[in-house]
Amino acid sequence: MVTAAVDDVGAVLREARRNVLLLAIAQALLGIVGPISFAVGGVAGHQLLGDDKSLATAPLTAFNIGMALGVILVAMLSRLTGRRSAFMIGALIAAAGGVIAAAALFRESFWLFAGGLAVLGASNGFTQKLRFAAADASPSFFKPKAISWILGGGIVSAVLGPQIVIFAGDYFAPVWFAGAFVALVPVCLVALFFFAPLRLPDGSPASAAQSEAPARPLREIAGSQRFLTGMICGISAYALMTFMMTGAPIAMVVGCGFSSDLATLGIQWHVLAMFGPSFVTGWLVSRFGAERIVASGFLLLMACAAIAHLGVELWNFWAALVLLGLGWNFAFIGATAIVAQSYRPHEADKVQAFHDIVLFSAVAVSSFASGKVLAAYGWDMLNAVVWPVAGLCLLLLSLLMRASRKAAAA
Repeated sequence: MVTAAVDDVGAVLREARRNVLLLAIAQALLGIVGPISFAVGGVAGHQLLGDDKSLATAPLTAFNIGMALGVILVAMLSRLTGRRSAFMIGALIAAAGGVIAAAALFRESFWLFAGGLAVLGASNGFTQKLRFAAADASPSFFKPKAISWILGGGIVSAVLGPQIVIFAGDYFAPVWFAGAFVALVPVCLVALFFFAPLRLPDGSPASAAQSEAPARPLREIAGSQRFLTGMICGISAYALMTFMMTGAPIAMVVGCGFSSDLATLGIQWHVLAMFGPSFVTGWLVSRFGAERIVASGFLLLMACAAIAHLGVELWNFWAALVLLGLGWNFAFIGATAIVAQSYRPHEADKVQAFHDIVLFSAVAVSSFASGKVLAAYGWDMLNAVVWPVAGLCLLLLSLLMRASRKAAAA
């Protein structure tokens, strides 16, 4: 009996690792959408506008609005067609977004470019679901590692995306950056081949009926201290990261006179820092607890703001962007693990959809505000916002840890 149970656990773990590997490769391919969009979206928007440049980050706001809509669409499609088919549709949406963005640059249409980035953002909403899909398809002890492995696929994206911008961006010169969006189309289509062999739980009503416990109302789950803390911390980490990352290329190129290649390399180092630690972050979460890792992430975000306040030399921007990525990695992976602990498997789709709608709505607001704040108050004000938000999250984490200790002692 014991041997059979061990064999069953081993089979489940092997299946989980297989799914995670396929999802990580797909994440690496589809993940280039974000770095390409953020590396050139603000600069391209700035070039397409007339005298008033305050809307330069509007295409990136459209990208984040698209993500918020994308998470609704992927939740609906997951229930109707299953997660595998939904992810394949997401890859096709990404390819379509690349075509629209490139066409907009050829036509010199600012709002069509914003529309193209909105479509790319919608595809990124599908990509964001990959981390939850990996966690839901894994046994409880493997969930933090599954999440970190998926985000670890972003290491490839961090290198591939900016390099596509550097080497293909001027392919259709003098239509700058169009080549980067054309190049991402075949990469996104290749991801289809890695979604095809997946075997994932679909979160359908039939699977919920097989559960021993009935699904709880969303308001009950969303009102729990664990879910609220995880969601607020995840939103804060992502919004702060977007707020500074969106403004950084414009501050470097327009404000300080650095070349667009240097700004793109800064984004590359930033994205590497976002995803590079992911292979160990899951182990750190399991070893020290999600709350402590999230707190460490917010301390790194504070260090990012401090470096950025020191000056506007190239090393200030690059060091701040690296710390911004590291802080996001710890805070967001840890916060995702906290959220994943707050619901049952058959409650996953509705909880994840609610979480990501709120998340990417807040991120959309932060990206839009970034351009406005940068134009009105400068780079230093973008950095100053980090301090109160990070302080609030550290307070919430300390309260959750205290509540957890009391519950364990009871």
